[in-house]
Amino acid sequence: MPTAYKEKMKELSVLSLICSCFYSQPHPNTIYQYGDMEVKQLDKRASGQSFEVILKSPSDLSPESPVLSSPPKRKDASLEELQKRLEAAEERRKTQEAQVLKQLAERREHEREVLHKALEENNNFSRLAEEKLNYKMELSKEIREAHLAALRERLREKELHAAEVRRNKEQREEMSG
Repeated sequence: MPTAYKEKMKELSVLSLICSCFYSQPHPNTIYQYGDMEVKQLDKRASGQSFEVILKSPSDLSPESPVLSSPPKRKDASLEELQKRLEAAEERRKTQEAQVLKQLAERREHEREVLHKALEENNNFSRLAEEKLNYKMELSKEIREAHLAALRERLREKELHAAEVRRNKEQREEMSG
């Protein structure tokens, strides 16, 4: 029996089992028949759904038993319908392509703006650094010139003092001598 059960479970449509698990509302007909087996939906539980699989004995099989039929075939679409579908698909593709191109253009524009802003900030930084350096150099030059002027003044005062000392010495030598 276990091997027969396994074989019948293989025959059972996996799709119908999955669909019945996804749809929370049970189908009005809770007994499903698949060839020589029946699947009964039992009460729902918090952990999921449960099913009872009943295998029919070979004597119960009759040619009148319902056999799984293939899904109904779609009618052949007319040339106009096919053309409309192709045009709609082409329009969707073009729309999607346009969206992608628009996004790429926006991204490139953003990159350009970021690059422009970075260059502008770099230029501002360079200009400010140059102005600061020029100010420091000018200040240093002024300080140096003031220092040199002070040294010259001290040297001139020393020379005046030396000339005065020489004159005083000459006067003493003339008086004493």
